[in-house]
Amino acid sequence: MQTSSEVRRYWLPPRVVGADLEVPLITGGTAAYANLDHAASAPCLEKVALAVNELLPWYASVHRGAGLASTVCTGIYEDSRDVVRRFAGAETDAAVVYTRNTTDAMNLLAHAVPAGTAVLCFGSDHHAALLPWRDARLLPMPESPEDALVLLDDALSGCPAGHRLVVLTGVSNVTGEVWPVAELAAAARRHGARTVLDAAQLAAHLPLRMAEWGIDWAALSGHKIYAPFGAGALVGRGDWLQKADPYLAGGGAASLVGEVAGRLAVDWHNVPERHEAGTPNVVGVHALAVACEVLSGCGWAEVAAHEEALLKRLRSGLDAIPGVRLLSMWGPAGRSVGATSLIVDGTDAALLAAVLSAEHGIGVRAGAFCARPATRALVRAAGAGPEGNALRASIGLGTTPAHVDRLIAAIGSIVRTGPQRKFEAVDGAWFPVPDPRPPIGIAHGRMAERAAALR
Repeated sequence: MQTSSEVRRYWLPPRVVGADLEVPLITGGTAAYANLDHAASAPCLEKVALAVNELLPWYASVHRGAGLASTVCTGIYEDSRDVVRRFAGAETDAAVVYTRNTTDAMNLLAHAVPAGTAVLCFGSDHHAALLPWRDARLLPMPESPEDALVLLDDALSGCPAGHRLVVLTGVSNVTGEVWPVAELAAAARRHGARTVLDAAQLAAHLPLRMAEWGIDWAALSGHKIYAPFGAGALVGRGDWLQKADPYLAGGGAASLVGEVAGRLAVDWHNVPERHEAGTPNVVGVHALAVACEVLSGCGWAEVAAHEEALLKRLRSGLDAIPGVRLLSMWGPAGRSVGATSLIVDGTDAALLAAVLSAEHGIGVRAGAFCARPATRALVRAAGAGPEGNALRASIGLGTTPAHVDRLIAAIGSIVRTGPQRKFEAVDGAWFPVPDPRPPIGIAHGRMAERAAALR
């Protein structure tokens, strides 16, 4: 019988679309694309792409069609709620409301929060967790996971009586550090507060356990979990959502529309239909559900082992390059998944990202990662000034050791000798001069034909 370590040794992650993509280099020739930007949008799983292609011949309007194709799509759409509910580790009666993404899900909940609710957020969160609330109280970036518990407990102790909502983040999208979600949720419950979890960065790397952690709502995005077809979800309690007016008013949200004394009279549906007006994105929802099934079925322990080995390889290699400074809230002792951000002394992060792409065929992210307060503070703490921009490399199921090694070698080369070609800045972005490659996205086949037709 094989041991667990032997099983992991031969475990292969599910394949992603684009694993064999070749990209042109300004130095000549092509290179296998190294996608190290999973935290922004993960590539599509091959099984998700196959499932979408199988659905497309049957595509029809959900809920309001009598034809067989419409009936099939309605069944797929509604059955997917159970899949997403199980993936989130939610209670069996939890509502699953489909949205466009995590940001949309957070805004939906913010729309439903009762007036006068005290909302607490950590200032180090992603903008999707910070911006939707009417008047949130910001807690400072904690110095440790333990400090996060103290800050939250103190803040809740000073909250006025009434509804309270704590916004939590599962994983920092800047540093990849894992937050103590269960402990923070327990602290919130002690003070009678509800919790919503921004699970965008967590869901692709670790299992969600809403019921076990005592989380009231979780928001997630399909495009973060290898299903880039425009669907996300808000999973959790239905009471606040049921009492709120529809997030969007329109077909599907209303159970009855009539006229009384020359004015419209409307009875709204119950949750989830109440907040899903318009023609649903059945393709995106199906893709999301299939991705949830694939991730759940491929073994979370194996996913974690795969990514931990890659992340350790990445950080140790980067740490050995002179002038490279890794960003962190809590230091190397804490658990991290998926991402690491860095600055390089004397080098603009945006220029570094442009050179990695144009000369090495490596995709990373530069900027503040839609978490400007956190990135600014971490860059300042690293001694690099107030600009608040960094470079982020993020990994996932599509990442290989070769990708990691190429990034380390490329950054080392750029630090030692600089770019091989001249680059110039235009509106804050860097471009090679001249750029001999075909226009972006039209290097091959039908993409070139489509781009030519649009011009």
